[in-house]
Amino acid sequence: MARLLLFLALLLSAPGAAEAGTVVSDRADRVSVTVYRQPGRVRGAMDRLWPGGYALISETRTVDLPAGESTLRFEGVAEGLMPETAVLSGMPRGVREKNRDARLLSPAGLVDAYLKRRVTLQRTNRKTGKVIQEDAIVSAGPMGGVIVQTQAGYEALGCSGLPERMLLPAVPAGLSARPTLSVIASADRPIRATLQLTYLAEGFDWSADYVADVQADGKTLDLMAWLTVANGGVTAFPDARLSVIAGQPNKGARAPQPRPGGGPLRLSCWPMDITSTHPVWALFPVQMASRAMEQMDGLEDVVVTAQRRSVPMIISVAAAPAPPPAPPPPPEDVGDLKLYRVPVPVDISASGQKQVVLLRQPGAAVERLYAGRVEAGDGSSRPMTLRLRLQNRKSDGLGLPLPSGKVAVFEQVDGARMLAGEADVADKAEGERVDYDIAQSADVRLTTRVSSGGRKTRRWSLGISNARPFDVVAEVTIAQDIQPRPAAMERRGDSWIWRITVPANDSRTLDYEERLPR
Repeated sequence: MARLLLFLALLLSAPGAAEAGTVVSDRADRVSVTVYRQPGRVRGAMDRLWPGGYALISETRTVDLPAGESTLRFEGVAEGLMPETAVLSGMPRGVREKNRDARLLSPAGLVDAYLKRRVTLQRTNRKTGKVIQEDAIVSAGPMGGVIVQTQAGYEALGCSGLPERMLLPAVPAGLSARPTLSVIASADRPIRATLQLTYLAEGFDWSADYVADVQADGKTLDLMAWLTVANGGVTAFPDARLSVIAGQPNKGARAPQPRPGGGPLRLSCWPMDITSTHPVWALFPVQMASRAMEQMDGLEDVVVTAQRRSVPMIISVAAAPAPPPAPPPPPEDVGDLKLYRVPVPVDISASGQKQVVLLRQPGAAVERLYAGRVEAGDGSSRPMTLRLRLQNRKSDGLGLPLPSGKVAVFEQVDGARMLAGEADVADKAEGERVDYDIAQSADVRLTTRVSSGGRKTRRWSLGISNARPFDVVAEVTIAQDIQPRPAAMERRGDSWIWRITVPANDSRTLDYEERLPR
């Protein structure tokens, strides 16, 4: 299918003065952003395309207020601002009313504003190649695509495979070029006020990205972590004081919110025959850059071009710095949570990501073992999992809080640094065990078999085979009631741990009796 170009052309009037009684604050003097992880995500990396967490944002703004009542507009707040959480301090006589202007001047916002209204389509005739114009009515959209009604009937916009434009006669009233919070306030006399605006906003998230380099001796590794913050909104926060919170705060669910009117326009359509013969085609999104949105005032027309992008976000990644003379500041306690502060101001890009160094910990002790679990007793042989184990204590080279995220493990192979595997990790406090499950091994295998059984007991036989040319440590989790209680096994939670060293090219077995529940 030919590459689709969708243009939205607007006829804009020249910008004029602000309405009487309206004061506009177009930017913050200072801003701090504290990011909380997605509720319920206890391990692994975040979804970088759809950040599911939230942030506490505090802005300092200076405004000139006239005497009497006025409408104060805070432009450039976070797109996911929760208006019910906004707190404004520093007003001479307080605030009478606050409103979130949620309808954004964007491709989706324009379509939403022109529902059931007449527009002009500029299209290319498939047979003659000539550009023609025809009237149409926007019947449905923008969620899931745009349906227009022409003299020929109903059709999905952008399914012809040829260049198209939708011409709109004017900018709809009530659309804001930037996310805006407005309040109604009053002052006894003209005054310059320094205000503090604090609010919660959705569309943020963060996680820790670890890099573990196993040393040649196989007994130590160098651990480094990046703090990765994602901003899924259209608002950037330059020179922000950035912090993140590790843990699971008690956050209640929000009430159902009205449908947002802004954002990219995502089109879907079917091939040009009938809808029952082919699945829906998901077309690449039409997205307006945030800087272009900020510069829309005064332009004669606006052209939005759809482009195919493999990653529909701008990724802002800091280059790896030289080792710092001192380690990053340690986390601070906030109740049962941990607060990590970034010691320098950073730019948090719109629809982008930022990475800063979280920790560097060389020479941490590591143990290599193979892990398995007793499941089916059919006698089948299953590969065991290669596991790297760290003890998070100072005597082993760690002893610090480790926030959840993802780890990439590298090993030296013939002098080359090779990726051995990746694993998800949960929050780990000082003193806890840290396991990195890297990959399954075809050379170290576990066989589990039920040899006999009755109403009260079953007899199990376990076997571990090692086809590697060196000894390995194996660890099998047995979530059963063993009779009699084994004195040589570790009790971990509700399970027993059979731990044994298996020589090279050899095997080991274990027989035990399971007591069945009555």
